[in-house]
Amino acid sequence: MPVYTVSQVTTHIKQYFESDSLLNDLWVLGEVSNLRVSSSGHSYFTLKDDQNLLNCVMFRGQAGSDILANGGTVSAHGRISFYAPRGSTDFMVDIAMPEGVGELALELERLRLRLEAEGLFEISRKRQLPRFPKVVGVVTSSSGSVFHDITNVLGRRYPLVEVVLSPTPVQGIDVAPSIAAALERLDREGQADVIIVARGGGSLEDLWPFNEEVVARAIYASRTPVVSAIGHETDFTMADQVADVRAPTPSAAAELVVPDRENLLRQLDELAEDSHRAIYYQLENRRALLSALVRRMDSGLPNLEVWRRRVNDLGRIAQSGASAGLSLAESRIQGMEHRLRALDPAATLARGFSVVENVASGVVVSKTSHVATGDNLSITVADGTVAATAGTGASAKPLRKKRKSAKHQQTEQLELLL
Repeated sequence: MPVYTVSQVTTHIKQYFESDSLLNDLWVLGEVSNLRVSSSGHSYFTLKDDQNLLNCVMFRGQAGSDILANGGTVSAHGRISFYAPRGSTDFMVDIAMPEGVGELALELERLRLRLEAEGLFEISRKRQLPRFPKVVGVVTSSSGSVFHDITNVLGRRYPLVEVVLSPTPVQGIDVAPSIAAALERLDREGQADVIIVARGGGSLEDLWPFNEEVVARAIYASRTPVVSAIGHETDFTMADQVADVRAPTPSAAAELVVPDRENLLRQLDELAEDSHRAIYYQLENRRALLSALVRRMDSGLPNLEVWRRRVNDLGRIAQSGASAGLSLAESRIQGMEHRLRALDPAATLARGFSVVENVASGVVVSKTSHVATGDNLSITVADGTVAATAGTGASAKPLRKKRKSAKHQQTEQLELLL
């Protein structure tokens, strides 16, 4: 016969407990005793009846830990665990509820724990509602007042929105699949921007379809954001926990999914006013910048009056210089004129002188040697020319060198003067 070690036995016991479905999902009714709460917030106690007791551990933050009290009777949910290092068997409680809670409440809490463990209630997965929806889908009864209330609120607050009803019974036995199908239909069509799942108030039994798993999973699977509005403000269902947003009433849900027209109009007025102020400020700012630019340009431009005075001064100076130059030139010309007149042969002739020219040689006779006896002469006086012939008193030796004419001599003298 084999012999086992302690660890082999405890491991076998632990594996047995963990593989037993009954021991892993267990509700136990008993009286609380030996309650002790550690500094970390965990609770250690026993549940007992008139014959036996069960050691229990409830970690801090578990639902119902605040109702535990010695002598109180509770219904506790949890699993049996075997702690090998100490060799003890404990009931690991994850929820405790007061004695007398009905079967529906216990079932609801059990479902809540399971769905919570799967992450259906995670805050991080909840989506924001669209700010300006074009279409609002509604899952509710077509015959009740809920749909009428929702459409009235939507029409008053935001007339632009279109409302699409996916009708379904919301009360009675086995209506949960119908509610889930109505929601899935709206989501599948993809027309709605947001979906309201709504029902009026009632008892726990009346609202029970919205606590069923099929409805919770339909809300979780919806690609369209879902707003739950089940019962009154004090009612709280599984649909409320899974939905993206929970509204206390159907009318409140309608107010949540659309903006208020009056608020929008006020916001538009404020935006218009802000825009007007911004434009006015920009214009004033640009006007100031333009004025500053004009001033800078004005300060950078030359002073036309100063330059006008300078030009006038320069004009006067130029005019004065030109006048002086003209006067000087006129004086010089007059002086030259006087000198020319003094050199004018005609003036000399007018004073009684004459010019004798040897006709044959073209030489102006200034010496007796320039003329031979018998040479024809031309004598120019003030009023004309007289022909003559040289007599015996002239030199017998004629001058053969050709002399410049009187006119040519006058021209050379004029060039020297200039």
